[in-house]
Amino acid sequence: METRDPVVLLSLYLTLVLVVARLAGHLAIRLRQPSVLGELLAGILLSTLPLPFLAEMRADPGLDLLARLGVLLLLFQAGLEATVRQMLAVGLAATRVALIGVFVPLFLGWLVARALLPHEPAVVHAFLGATLTATSVGISARVLRDLGQSQTDVARTILGAAVIDDVLGLVLLAVVTGAIATGGAPAVSDVLWVCAKAIGFLALSLTLGVWTAPHLMRLASRLRASGTLLAAGLSLCFGLAWLASVAGLAPIVGAFAAGLVLEDAYYRDFTDRGELALDKLVAPIGELLVPVFFVLMGMRTDLGSLLQPGVPLLAAALVLVAVFGKIVAGVGAGRGVDKLAVGLGMIPRGEVGLIFASIGQGLQVDGRPIINAQTYGAVLVMVVVTTLVTPAALRWRLARGQSA
Repeated sequence: METRDPVVLLSLYLTLVLVVARLAGHLAIRLRQPSVLGELLAGILLSTLPLPFLAEMRADPGLDLLARLGVLLLLFQAGLEATVRQMLAVGLAATRVALIGVFVPLFLGWLVARALLPHEPAVVHAFLGATLTATSVGISARVLRDLGQSQTDVARTILGAAVIDDVLGLVLLAVVTGAIATGGAPAVSDVLWVCAKAIGFLALSLTLGVWTAPHLMRLASRLRASGTLLAAGLSLCFGLAWLASVAGLAPIVGAFAAGLVLEDAYYRDFTDRGELALDKLVAPIGELLVPVFFVLMGMRTDLGSLLQPGVPLLAAALVLVAVFGKIVAGVGAGRGVDKLAVGLGMIPRGEVGLIFASIGQGLQVDGRPIINAQTYGAVLVMVVVTTLVTPAALRWRLARGQSA
């Protein structure tokens, strides 16, 4: 009996994903929306088509593996856009905005989940609150760049706070997933241990990374084989992702840390001899794998679950909490900075909210996923709405500030 080569079907799936993602991304950009939104909605559209092979595609392990790699690359790229030094230099105002923008949505999300999902374990309520904490750096940065506002105090506060948000959100994710691993009803000491482990891993990896990365890149630059810089960067990304997993944390924590420690100056030996910078080398791989994640997440959405009793109310409550929690964060901005503009710039959850939700689908308590189909649908609505409203709201506020 002839065995079919698994790469044959995977090739077909990738063809469909890439074509659909690029077309949908183009349409989204034409509508002045982030391309990620188009990719996500394209996946949702595919999920509604009554074609048998789409169900097989949704469950294909090869495509799932590529999507998981895409998430690692996405967080690695997000880390490359900032540095540890920039995080330390963003100032007290951005830190205040970040802290408010994490803990207010976390608390309000926990209250909403506890009120609307009373029969779910406490860790489910905490995880749902955690999905509201992070901010999509990429979406806010894109809007600010399009408006020519990327060098203003508002932009620096938004982007600095968004990066800190991501770090705090990843720590919270590590704490909640660690709590789930203890059996769903952890003692305070267990939570404190997981929190210490998450913060310790980030602090250690960033400290050692900043110290060792220049030496590693200098050694790598002695190799004349093509692709050495890309290989060195991805090795650090995947290596730290593995170490994060060994430490009991989500692999994306390590991938993000790897991006943060790699500054342009560390691989100047490569660029001085005419090679592309690391972010430009990683970009084509990300353009291949990251859309796989978003389209697949859209395909795994059960639109019928949105019509289940209680789901529309949960979705609406999550949207309100998500928007309000970040607008309130603008209060932490410094004097002379448009606080409402800062708050609006912190609203989009984008890819980060989806990553949290997808991780929740793979975690279980009492044999059930933390994020079931109904809850995932509600989170997806929150992600889509916050991603849609931010560009228009931020444009309106900044344009009004310029005309004032």
